[in-house]
Amino acid sequence: MRIHYLQHVRFEGPANIQVWAEANAHEITGTHLYRGDNLPSPDLFDMLVVMGGPMNVYEEKEYPWLTAEKKFIAAAIEKDKAVIGICLGAQLIADVLGGKVFRNKHKEIGWFPVSVLPEAAALPPLRGLPAEFMAFHWHGDTFSIPSGAVLLTESKACPTQAFSYNEGRVVGLQFHLESSPASVAALIRNCSEELVEGKYIQGADEILSRKDYFDDISKSMLLLLDNVKGSSLEG
Repeated sequence: MRIHYLQHVRFEGPANIQVWAEANAHEITGTHLYRGDNLPSPDLFDMLVVMGGPMNVYEEKEYPWLTAEKKFIAAAIEKDKAVIGICLGAQLIADVLGGKVFRNKHKEIGWFPVSVLPEAAALPPLRGLPAEFMAFHWHGDTFSIPSGAVLLTESKACPTQAFSYNEGRVVGLQFHLESSPASVAALIRNCSEELVEGKYIQGADEILSRKDYFDDISKSMLLLLDNVKGSSLEG
């Protein structure tokens, strides 16, 4: 399988997704938009992964490559590719599909559980995942569920945590399962100004100390990727 990822800043790379790709002998390539890389033809990959980033989907003036990126994501979906969006990536997919992206009531940073909606438990992306699982979060925005998509999960701080579209071949995750201790440490180094007092904001030491949670999300990410791959092959 050929996997291509879109990276928005130097400190938010594929992490656990890279581990999964290499363990399964999948080809993995990336476009680093922040340094001006050119986007490839969608014919050159089977799965597209859209990573997170501190910018917002509506900041095209500050980040002009967002306009081309949205068209690229739309083209990948149109060509029936498997597409996974994480945090900003999920918001970009929601925007492309006609959803709205807006400020969430709470900024959510740290380790918080995500609950699977009962009607979504048997859907392809979530097969094998428990009814509630731990995830890492770092977001201030959220999204509405696009027409034709299905809401999958929620958390106490954010009622729209994940959705699927096109029979599970397109998945948007507001939360992070791809994160590793190294990738989260890099995120903290570059975005520490966001770690302020808040109902759903944890401190750096608390975040980095949870090796058990890092292990949990790694397993969840691998399972979800297998599920999306399976949906793509079935299609």
